[in-house]
Amino acid sequence: MTTVAAPVTTTTVTPARRRSAELEQRIQRDPGRFRVMTGDRPTGALHLGHYFGTLHNRVRLQDLGVDVFVIIADYQVLTDRDIAERLGEHMEGMLLDYLAIGIDPARTTIFNHSAVPALNQLMLPFLSLVSVAELSRNPTVKDEIAHSRQSAVSGLMFTYPVHQAADILFCKGNLVPVGQDQLPHLEVTRSVARRFNERYGPVFPEPDALLSAAPLLLGTDGTKMSKSRANSIALGATADETARLIRGARTDADRHITYAPQTRPEVSGLVLLAALCLDRDPHEVAEEIGGGGGATLKRTVTDAVNERLAPMRARRADYAQDMAYVRSVLRDGNERANAVAEATLAQVRQVMGGVL
Repeated sequence: MTTVAAPVTTTTVTPARRRSAELEQRIQRDPGRFRVMTGDRPTGALHLGHYFGTLHNRVRLQDLGVDVFVIIADYQVLTDRDIAERLGEHMEGMLLDYLAIGIDPARTTIFNHSAVPALNQLMLPFLSLVSVAELSRNPTVKDEIAHSRQSAVSGLMFTYPVHQAADILFCKGNLVPVGQDQLPHLEVTRSVARRFNERYGPVFPEPDALLSAAPLLLGTDGTKMSKSRANSIALGATADETARLIRGARTDADRHITYAPQTRPEVSGLVLLAALCLDRDPHEVAEEIGGGGGATLKRTVTDAVNERLAPMRARRADYAQDMAYVRSVLRDGNERANAVAEATLAQVRQVMGGVL
């Protein structure tokens, strides 16, 4: 699931990385034992940061045989916005991108949050299992509040980790691909599952984090690539739009190109983007460009990005010609997610004595 970055201690990350390596081995041996839950908020166009950060990993897990659920988290748009602007447009664009990158609706369930009411009913018992103090201490909540567009903190924003727990646990997801910043959120989910099972009976798994090894991609302004910062290269952008965006990207005054993320973040961000698109080492890419300067670097990046995205763009254009099919993908996914949610809710009602 996608959240704003928050600080995580080394002592937290090291065991999580060790566990992730073990999980990768188990996935290779028996992918059918795992159900992945992940998704995105429809607040704008998906971009290259999303692709290299999470999207291509979803396709990898799907192709390995893992049962994948992808949520278009339309309700969660309201956590930090007063209204959900252009929601339908963003959702359809997201669907097109999912299909274009290779997500297969026959093997991956794509659904939207608001279409699964049984999922949201889980919020009530889950909220009773988490204290206000725990939510107040959650570093990701603190960071999201700090970056909020709202003048006051809503109850929805404050309880965001519990909402996310419902997203994960409604389908009994036991594996969640996350970045390091999302570990505090997932720990809330694990606590909710454990406390529910202890209080009422065994219903939910305690999901594991599958830590992403994806590097941070910088946007064209030298900061983290983000939908809200207008510094990203959308997956649905044309080749000409991509070239224009990269031409306007920041570099520095040193003509000799090197890959040094700590001292030359803007230049290194472009080098890394080219390397990822070419499936090469960024140091090798930088060495090849050498004294070619920023202009050569930008041409290299533009060619690499456009070559990488060309087949996705072609598939996206094909799918865009049949929006009836694209909408049917979401409708079918909603039906499956509803069936799963209703079954989980029925089990919850049974162990709770029918109080929901």
